[in-house]
Amino acid sequence: MNSIKKQVRIEFEERKSKFIGYAKPISSKEEAEDFIRMINEMHPTATHNCTVYRVIDNGQEYFKADDNGEPSGTAGKPMGEILTYMDVNNIVVVATRYFGGIKLGAGGLVRNYAKTAKLAVQEAGIIEFIERKNYLLDFSYERIGDVDSIILENEDEVIEKDYNEKVTYRVSISEKTCENLKEMKGLLIIEI
Repeated sequence: MNSIKKQVRIEFEERKSKFIGYAKPISSKEEAEDFIRMINEMHPTATHNCTVYRVIDNGQEYFKADDNGEPSGTAGKPMGEILTYMDVNNIVVVATRYFGGIKLGAGGLVRNYAKTAKLAVQEAGIIEFIERKNYLLDFSYERIGDVDSIILENEDEVIEKDYNEKVTYRVSISEKTCENLKEMKGLLIIEI
């Protein structure tokens, strides 16, 4: 299964209409909805914020496309077809449009929303999807270098670091990283 490597933003203009595309790798339907809400709040004056997401979460597939006021089937559906054609999952795409005064017609809308999704996916880079789970790691200060190198080696993410009597990380890591960390002595791993 493929997804995208990173969150991106692209932009282009078509007959005075400004299209801004956002793509983000996701792990759940809730994460997709939160991202869509955030983009809507960033662009409250946009003419349209059209969306599509495809995510497989705990074996259940979720797909949702929204034209957000554009003529039916001219925005969300063509963006969804791009995700299918490019064979990417666990992704959310938002296409923000600021109308420039020249009507694009149904065909123009379909082409430009599909183009927005395609450019965003290409910019983000397609990679093999690796499922990650959230954990708390608790360990002594002398283990920081070892823990950091294992997480970095597998391109996983440290969400939060806390330095008290011991070091506590909140991380999003793959199964492989988790197995490597379990081999380390003096490290407490708790799934959250």
